Amino acid sequence: QVHLEESGGGSVQPGGSLRLSCVASEYTAARTNCVGWFRQTQGDERAVVATFWRVDGRAHVADSVKGRFSISRDNTMNTVYLQMNSLKSEDTAMYYCAARRTLTESACLDSLDFHDWGQGTWGQGTQVTVSS
Repeated sequence: QVHLEESGGGSVQPGGSLRLSCVASEYTAARTNCVGWFRQTQGDERAVVATFWRVDGRAHVADSVKGRFSISRDNTMNTVYLQMNSLKSEDTAMYYCAARRTLTESACLDSLDFHDWGQGTWGQGTQVTVSS
């Protein structure tokens, strides 16, 4: 069954941390090698936050969150995490993960445009609110 599910969102004060999880079904995990984290605020297009090559764990993090956000996986390789530290109010958004299959690592990590993920599998999103 094709399935992705995000969790871990919530409300946090500026400077706080959250860890988001993206869990793939066995079916989805077996058929994808590239995972992306995105965020979207109302009225805006989804923006890539990070891309992750499931094969060897290499990642690309967007400049807007570099140094604060990191991406990792669990040992089963079915779950990919987005660790978010030093959160700011501008990080408030709905966060989504997506998975797809690419031919190469660079094709995955360089998929920095939302439209690159049109054929991917998407989760339903998890809300992150940063507010004092």
